[in-house]
Amino acid sequence: MKHRIRGIKLLLIVLLVGIGSTAQAQSLTFTAQSVDTELWLYSPDIVRVVKRPAGQATPKQSLSVIAEPQEVEYRTSADGPLTTLSTDGLDIVVNTLTGGITFRDKDGRVLLREKDNGTQFTPVLDAGQPSYEVRTAFLLDRDEVIYGLGQQQSGLVSQRGQKLYLRNENMKICIPFVHSAKGYGLFWDNYAPTTFRDNPQEMSFESEVGLCADYYFIRGGNADGDVAGIRLLTGQAPMYPLWTLGFWQSRERYKSPDELCGVLDRYRELRVPIDGMVQDWQYWGCDSNWNAMRFQSPLFVDDDQVAGHLRYRPNDISEEQLTERLRQRTIRNAQDMIDHVHQQNAHIMISVWASFGPWTDMYHRMDSIGALIPFTTWPMHAGVKVYDPFNPAARDLYWEGIRPIFDMGMDAWWLDCTEPDHFNARSEDYDFLTPLGSYRSVHNAFPLLTNMGVYEHQRALSSDKRVFLLTRSSFLGQQRYASHSWSGDVASTWQTMRNQLAAGLNYALCGIPYWNTDIGGFFAWPYGNDVTNPAYRELHVRWFQWGVFQPIMRSHNSSPVAVEIFQFGQPGDWAFDAIAQATRLRYRLLPYLYSTTWEVTSQAGTILRPFVMDFADDPAALTVGNEYLFGHSFLVRPVTDPLYTRLDDDRRGFLTQGDPGRLTPEQVGSTDVYLPAGTDWIDFHTGQTLTGGQTVSRPTPIDLMPIYVRAGSIVPWGPDVQYAQEKPWDELTLRIYPGADADFTLYEDEFDNYNYESGAYTTIPMHYDDASQTLSIGDRQGSYKGMLRKRTFRVVLVGPGHGIGQDDTDVDRELTYRGKAVEVKL
Repeated sequence: MKHRIRGIKLLLIVLLVGIGSTAQAQSLTFTAQSVDTELWLYSPDIVRVVKRPAGQATPKQSLSVIAEPQEVEYRTSADGPLTTLSTDGLDIVVNTLTGGITFRDKDGRVLLREKDNGTQFTPVLDAGQPSYEVRTAFLLDRDEVIYGLGQQQSGLVSQRGQKLYLRNENMKICIPFVHSAKGYGLFWDNYAPTTFRDNPQEMSFESEVGLCADYYFIRGGNADGDVAGIRLLTGQAPMYPLWTLGFWQSRERYKSPDELCGVLDRYRELRVPIDGMVQDWQYWGCDSNWNAMRFQSPLFVDDDQVAGHLRYRPNDISEEQLTERLRQRTIRNAQDMIDHVHQQNAHIMISVWASFGPWTDMYHRMDSIGALIPFTTWPMHAGVKVYDPFNPAARDLYWEGIRPIFDMGMDAWWLDCTEPDHFNARSEDYDFLTPLGSYRSVHNAFPLLTNMGVYEHQRALSSDKRVFLLTRSSFLGQQRYASHSWSGDVASTWQTMRNQLAAGLNYALCGIPYWNTDIGGFFAWPYGNDVTNPAYRELHVRWFQWGVFQPIMRSHNSSPVAVEIFQFGQPGDWAFDAIAQATRLRYRLLPYLYSTTWEVTSQAGTILRPFVMDFADDPAALTVGNEYLFGHSFLVRPVTDPLYTRLDDDRRGFLTQGDPGRLTPEQVGSTDVYLPAGTDWIDFHTGQTLTGGQTVSRPTPIDLMPIYVRAGSIVPWGPDVQYAQEKPWDELTLRIYPGADADFTLYEDEFDNYNYESGAYTTIPMHYDDASQTLSIGDRQGSYKGMLRKRTFRVVLVGPGHGIGQDDTDVDRELTYRGKAVEVKL
């Protein structure tokens, strides 16, 4: 019989409702091994499993999951001790003797099994209150490949055979979600530090505290389906403004408005595109005044206010240096800095932290409501304390602190250190009681609640400016708060760069779409903190080329290194030219990338696509951790080894063959690239077509990173601009990569407000029929204020030497488009 229920409650002992009964029951009741179990259906393919010690009925509200159980048709059947609950997508088999649950697809294939008697509860005290150490074990196929678990630094894309301690910290984002190449996902919904283990006997999650075992099983069918499922549960990702997809320049740190504005001015003079500038820490002054959320460094205030702010002089600036900087400055306060950035057609983001120094007003306001967590954080020895984002009043105070900066015209927020940093950790540090329980029990959700507070307050205030949050840590659900994570304060080494690739791909497979790295690495000490070191320059160039194909492209390094493009020479120098060329490529790709972000928002899409997302049937592709697809079309293989320099034991770098920009073909090094099976691949730089299922050795001169385009792709090619919205997209080149049929949807809106949520946007569908070599552009759908009503499409059919690289002079056909369907044969 079929029933519609909003969830099924199972206590594994006796069936209170008969198998196959038509009764409108809200529960099927069982008991096994002194464990109570509840199943809640969220769709025919998604089920929540909650297990508790028998008789423990304490409810739990998820911090990550915002979806509600749905009325889903199901059928029940019994075979001895096995009770099967069947939906249209999934069979859930419960062993009434052991309490173990098996998940099968509709073809009867076992997707995942709990280990019999695999859930254990070990009594512990959590901040003096009874709790449990909670563990559940699962059985995987011997050759099954799994991914996810957030951003780890192992350098491995497959998480089989791993033991990982999942507690958020700098460079390690811990998300207890796995995706299997078999086409299912599993989210262990617990925010306490958790140990993940996988060995030949079992895969398990073991959380330090919890009142129940609580997980969600998703039968997505493939990686895209699993991502869609976890977004259905935890929320969709809103659109970012177009400008955020351009290039960002950052430094630890710009010490004055003059420094920041001077860098932006140099980019404009050099005609190198840029959209975002970043003001890092200590605009508030000294460490005791940490994160005052005010411009209180003497270098950021008007001349008549300097005397009153001398006590806030930053720790690393002497009185003499301060006097000289004040004497020479031309931009005299923070408001003028923000205004100057906007006048230069750029945007600005500012760093705010999750902690406060004892001189700040916010420290005392947080302390007055018991919202400071007493453990040692960065900067040490300054009395700085972390705030409690689990306290709604504290989140309100936090926004009150930054609201004046928003009113000055600030465009984006950098919510730094949201793990947060925790030094000399003691067990009692985690006993601090938040409104949601002990700090131990909610620790990994710290960034989730911090980002939520800022996003919700800004959205409540204004819909004219899209929220953008850069943050150093993350948890599932954070994508719904316009949150973008980066991989933390990583060192500048080739191995570290390689590790970030696998880290980002696994993070993407957790369903959170926006991630990047500090281009070049944050700490350049492995190269003597010397930006003129040729070995460092080679690494930085290669990392920069990879940055073009990250969702957000931000260059950021630690003092004393500065990595603006003009630190790498001048036009004509190999490093400068390679960086400039890569930056321009990013801007030509903006129509493609912006349309891809719409797919992220509207269809739960993914920008960084590990090969398992598109080539799950190619065994050789499943464990490739140094390549991926950028959107659906571009295969990206960053160069992750030095080819033209060497580094000696004293951190000095040397060119091995002379100027890397002037080498002969015989001197050029190569990089191995695996091309997944099942499609042809077209070399972006040459137009040559290659068959998938092979590894090729691609020559990689210093100004070239291996890029291949999947046969059967349409790529819109944007204008050559200095900032994202300098020119309208009234003339676009459409590159057709033949060899298969292709589809693409060009998306446009007002680029920086939330009117798209009310339907203010347009889409233009495109289809290429490979057999007839015909491009069909369909009717424009939708409208918005100021949209283009007429435009020119220049169409090029890519082939050897034709429509290649960054050149857009090749055009096969040109057509005028007025919103009505047109067709052109190539």
